[in-house]
Amino acid sequence: MFFRLLSLVALLVWAAGCAPQSTAFGPPSSATAHGVPALPREIEREVGASYDSPALQAYVDGVGQKLVAKAALTEGYRFVVLDSPLANAHAVSNYVFVTRGLLAALENEAELAAALGHELGHLVQRHAAQRARARQGVLDAAVEAAVVTGSMTVGRSVAHDGLLALRRYSREQELEADRLGLDYIVRAGYRGDAMAALIETLRRQSQFELQLMGEGPTSVDRRSATSTHPAPLERMAALQGIAEASAPGETRAKIYLEAVNGMSIDDPPQEGFVRDNKFVHPLLRLAFEAPRDFRLFNDTDGVLGVGRDHSLMFFSCANDSVPGSLAVWMRDKLKPTPTDIQPTVIDGQEAAIGAKARGSDTSLGQMRYVMIRHAEQICFFNLLSDGPDRDRRIAVLVDAARTFRTLSNAEAAALRPFHLRVLSPEGTTAQQLADRMPYADYRMQRLLGLNAADTPEALVKLPLVKIVEP
Repeated sequence: MFFRLLSLVALLVWAAGCAPQSTAFGPPSSATAHGVPALPREIEREVGASYDSPALQAYVDGVGQKLVAKAALTEGYRFVVLDSPLANAHAVSNYVFVTRGLLAALENEAELAAALGHELGHLVQRHAAQRARARQGVLDAAVEAAVVTGSMTVGRSVAHDGLLALRRYSREQELEADRLGLDYIVRAGYRGDAMAALIETLRRQSQFELQLMGEGPTSVDRRSATSTHPAPLERMAALQGIAEASAPGETRAKIYLEAVNGMSIDDPPQEGFVRDNKFVHPLLRLAFEAPRDFRLFNDTDGVLGVGRDHSLMFFSCANDSVPGSLAVWMRDKLKPTPTDIQPTVIDGQEAAIGAKARGSDTSLGQMRYVMIRHAEQICFFNLLSDGPDRDRRIAVLVDAARTFRTLSNAEAAALRPFHLRVLSPEGTTAQQLADRMPYADYRMQRLLGLNAADTPEALVKLPLVKIVEP
């Protein structure tokens, strides 16, 4: 089902290319207002903008430089916080990146050091370059096999086997990066079990994301032959045989929590905000509401919504001028040409709705295109449902597109990012803390996950806890 979902997402991305050229909700800035050094443009285009907090940037870079010094690494490395609410870390060139989302999920400086150390291990071993060379070798071997045998089938078989081997190779590189990262953090005086704690934190977060999507949480612990990463339990098991994994050391939890206190955990305002199943954009002054079972994923190119039945919606806006009727434009420009194109009105503005063209692949289910004029822009939804209830669900998705509306000046001005707050739980209960979380559902579970606590009783025993506040 996962690969089926990926194919449907790819279809929506393709369909978005058939609409007016989408513009980024918030283009990355090459400079920041408060003195954070700008990333090279080619790096920023690949990873996104850095977070505009000199103090937090300096803190994270300081932890990374401590690892570099204690490991006696000679090359220059930079450690940067990216302005993204998704929990992630990766390395490009001599840069190691962690996102705001990852920082929010971690409990202490030792876990941060583990994340930085893992990515540093990839750079030290030049894993990306090794994978690129190995991949090129696979493709060259496949082409040669096809030429020598005169059979494309043989070439595809060689490519298939080679790419499976490459995925296994990538998994081995991940385990090697864990081992190197563990060595780096222990040398720097951090607790060795911080690497396993980091993996467990990410595992819990993945389980919660799967639960939100109606999937079984245990699937995060399973990997297939096509996986490029080992499963979390596999990574933790590999660490158990290493003496450094139980080495004593510091966690520096209080210092870490002070550093992340007040950090935004939301999308940058220029990209709009996801609020449960709603999307609101304070700068473009627009909003819409997805069905209740949908999860919304915001990015600079648009918003992807995924339902529990794997129905999909993609929303974006474009600055392109569409003269004349939107229904006529949809008939003349959108390929393959939709059927049943209906001019309509949404939010008091001109709009048009079209269905998937006749004769196209019916296995892809029901699809609708919705276009709406909004100020000087054209906003559009691409909607798709391929489940057994596809006819009813596509009607529900069209109704969701019809919730599109323009925000008033007062509504737009009132929108602010959510922030992480660190406080003492003394004198309050876990439920009172959960009630302060600005979410419509799973408040207690979100609170416990944010603090790596198994129970409300364990949460209130912590000296400091993290909560999310508007």
